[in-house]
Parts: sequence; C-alpha cells; structure tokens
Amino acid sequence: MAGSLDVHVRICGQEIVKYDLEIKALIQDISECSGPQSELMELNCRVKETFNLLRQRIQDMEQMAKEQDKESDMIAILNETEGHRKQMLSNQTAWRKANLACKVSIDNLEKDELLCAKDTSVTLRKATKKNLAQTTSDITESLMNISRMMSQQVKQSEETMSTLATSSRTVQETNEEFKAMTGTIQLGRKLITKYNRREFTDKLLIFLALALFLATVLYILKKRLFPFL
Repeated sequence: MAGSLDVHVRICGQEIVKYDLEIKALIQDISECSGPQSELMELNCRVKETFNLLRQRIQDMEQMAKEQDKESDMIAILNETEGHRKQMLSNQTAWRKANLACKVSIDNLEKDELLCAKDTSVTLRKATKKNLAQTTSDITESLMNISRMMSQQVKQSEETMSTLATSSRTVQETNEEFKAMTGTIQLGRKLITKYNRREFTDKLLIFLALALFLATVLYILKKRLFPFL
C-alpha cells in the first residue's frame, strides 16, 4: 500500500509541476499581450482554470501526506506541498502584476491611438517593452529555479533506487547463506543419527560377543571341573 501511495505522490507532483509551468507560460502571454481586452479576458479565464486544477492537486498531495504510515514520509510530503503552495502564491502575485501591467499597456496604447502624437506613442511602447522584458526575465528565472528543483528531485530518486538495489542484493546474499547453513545443519543431523545407530549396533554386538565368550568359559569350566555332570 505504501508503494502505491508513493507512486501517486510522484504522479501528483509531476502534475503540479506541469500546471505550474502552464500558468507561468500563460502569465508570460499576458505580459506580452497588447490587446484587445477580449484576448486578455480569454487568457485570464485559462489561468483561472489552471489555478483551480493546481489547487486541487496540491490538496490531493496534502491528503496523501496524511495517509502515510511513516511520520518522516508525511513530513517530507507536507514540506513539498508547502513549497508548491508558496510557488502557487508567487504565481498569483506575478499574475496580478502581469494583468496590471497589461491593462496599463492596453489603456496606454488605446489612449495613444486617440490622443497622443507619434513621438509619445514611441516612448510609451519602449516603456512597455522594458516592463515586458523585465517580466520575462523574472519568469525565466522562476523557470530556472523550477528546473533546478526537478533536477535535485531526480537525483534523490536515483540515489534512493541505488540504495534499494544494494539492500536487495544484501538480502539475497543473506538468504543464500541461510539456505547453505540449513543444508549443512540437515547434513549434520543425518550424520549424528547415523552415528547413533551405529553406536547402538556396536554396543549390541559387543554385548553378544561378551555373552558368547562367558558362555564358552562356563562350558569349559564345567567340563574340566565337573566332567560327570
């Protein structure tokens, strides 16, 4: 049962990472969105749906942690869950900032088209691009952090598999030694039984020989001492 839970925990973690990456990609799309408002609303709807899926999987992982038999496993999964929850909150903050920046950008572009001159329009676009570049840089850094975290998890999984393989070999070797010892004990038991039987036989033969010898001596003494009997 514990092995099944571990598999479900890993699958749940992979899905959480997938939803997290999808949200970051959508946030980047929002940051780069230049309008119209309908396109921004569609992106926000997709972000909300993905956040709902992410939140549900984090709750599932938290429930799996409570079902663990070992306290150490429960604490480890809860710590991982807390990390995912903090990352989700960070994404929500980035989402709000991206929305604000995008709305400001769209409003500025609309006002620029109606009221501003060409030079002012160029200045606003440069400022928007600068903000978008900064947002893109922040998202890229977050993705790199996630990549490093996943690499560490893969490394830990490899080390765990190596330890399990070593333990399995040790158990197998110990089992073989027990089998060899069992065979030796059984052989010793057969030899002891055989020697006990032979000792009994030897004692019986000695007793019979001694009885025959005494009978012979008595017979000779009888013939010598009492020939008339």
